[in-house]
Amino acid sequence: MSNWMDRFFGLQMNETTVKREMSAGVIGFFTVVYIIAVNSLILSESGMPLEAAIIATIAASVFGCLVMGFWGNAPILLVPGMGINALFSYTMVQSMGLSWPEALTVVFVSGIIFVIIAFTRLAKMLSAAVPYSLKEAITVGLGLFLMLIGLEKGGIVVNGSNSILALGSLGEAHVLATVLTFVVAIVLFIRNVPGNFLITIVLGTVIASFFGLIDPSGMSGSGVELSEAFAVFGALTFDGILSMTFWIAVFSLTMVIVFENIGTVQGQVSFIEHPQKFGRAFQATSVSAMASGIFGTSPTVASAESASAMAAGGRTGLTAVTTGLLFLVSVFFIPVIKLIPDSAIAPILIIVGGLMLQNIRNLDMKDMSESFPALFIIALIPFTYSIADGIAIGFILYPVLKIAIGKWREVSMTLYIIAGLFLVNFVFHVIS
Repeated sequence: MSNWMDRFFGLQMNETTVKREMSAGVIGFFTVVYIIAVNSLILSESGMPLEAAIIATIAASVFGCLVMGFWGNAPILLVPGMGINALFSYTMVQSMGLSWPEALTVVFVSGIIFVIIAFTRLAKMLSAAVPYSLKEAITVGLGLFLMLIGLEKGGIVVNGSNSILALGSLGEAHVLATVLTFVVAIVLFIRNVPGNFLITIVLGTVIASFFGLIDPSGMSGSGVELSEAFAVFGALTFDGILSMTFWIAVFSLTMVIVFENIGTVQGQVSFIEHPQKFGRAFQATSVSAMASGIFGTSPTVASAESASAMAAGGRTGLTAVTTGLLFLVSVFFIPVIKLIPDSAIAPILIIVGGLMLQNIRNLDMKDMSESFPALFIIALIPFTYSIADGIAIGFILYPVLKIAIGKWREVSMTLYIIAGLFLVNFVFHVIS
């Protein structure tokens, strides 16, 4: 069995082992499993049944991780994207007036366009058009974003305030449990203890239990009825496909999923020092995003939390496959998974984010036309809580500054078009 895995995933070539890959997959699962509850709740705001949204979220995550594992052979976890799910429920449905089945059709059509881009020369053209400084900035911005998520999950930062002093809305016990778990996590990580992140989750859960942060009674709750999946599975409707509103939604969503994933996937394959994996990983991402509309959820994306699996040693698709299978099993263990507190996950996100921040040393700070757009991306990804918005501002500012100093020829025509499309997308959002 291990020999087959070695040949299929190229474990020796990637200098990794079955044990390390599967351990990284487990770590990745526990850092991103919160998406089951959070994505489902946001989707329910569109009028979608909550139970069905839970199953759809799990199904799309299973499919996405397996496609990434077997086709992309990269340790990238594909799950419904935060921010994009809000675009689905609050913008497309509540603001633009689409029904949730129509919004699922938007997801499907946008996914088809994404697939066309990913499987043609357009993918290489778009990738080549992004300057090196902006690619590095996306990695750093994702690192800051992960740190912010970790700090919020730990109760250390609440709406931008310092809750170590104010003790935030999560309470003193939660903050103290996070701090103690972080000390354990950073010591284990620096000492390079095998399985350090997994040990952190276990010990972090034990620490949280001492502070009374775990309620075992939650395990008595029932799971989710699998039959509920059919409430949203294949629920697409093409009744509104001729309306302008429908195509504005398609345009906006396509811009977000294509360029967010270009930036994220590039940053992540660079993080594991295997940039040659970008092509297939990007293709896997597109297929998963398209299938999300059929499963009944907002599009899957390359999650920022994938970096936690990579930091744990994940280098191949076996990591993603492991996570996907755990998502499948999670249908029967949702009450157990809910026992793992945020205070046990937060330190891992903080550490991984800190690792990604190190790429800032690759930026040329002497050339402001290069560094300033990059710094905007780094700042705005966490500050706007949107990877897509942060990337968009940087992509718009870059050609503007190059034109201002007379170096407009250094910008490719492709990037000018991308910047223009991002600008049009912002205008559409303002109008709507």
